[in-house]
Amino acid sequence: MIEPLRIDLDLDCTPAHAFATWTAHFGRWWPLGHTVTGDPAAVVLEPGVGGRIYERTHDGAEIDWGEITAWDPPCRFAYRWHMRRDRADATDVEIRFLPVTAEATRLEITHSGWERLGAEAQSWREANRGGWGGLLPAFVADCTAPTELER
Repeated sequence: MIEPLRIDLDLDCTPAHAFATWTAHFGRWWPLGHTVTGDPAAVVLEPGVGGRIYERTHDGAEIDWGEITAWDPPCRFAYRWHMRRDRADATDVEIRFLPVTAEATRLEITHSGWERLGAEAQSWREANRGGWGGLLPAFVADCTAPTELER
């Protein structure tokens, strides 16, 4: 078994706010450099088990990235992830939003299932470590930005 990637991060917001930022506002913070086309018209996370994660091109084509497998707002959700891979090669991502204080959250990400990638498993795991490193700053910035009422 290949060890899962585990990422823990503290956020200055409530679990409900962090969950909503990741899910309901997914297209607002997701970096364009973390898409298949590099210039999508939209990136979408459909809420609920069975919901899709995908990008829509400017001509309306949809490129699937994953599928929601668990949905427990505002505590956790999970998905199968296959961006730039065949659906059969999907890895597993679980994201938890744990309260630390009334206004602070511990984000826990577990990314596993690398074995499905065969000989490429270790290199894809390392590439995804870098991917998370490039993705999370955009999420944190959006998650902790002042709301319209605070501006």
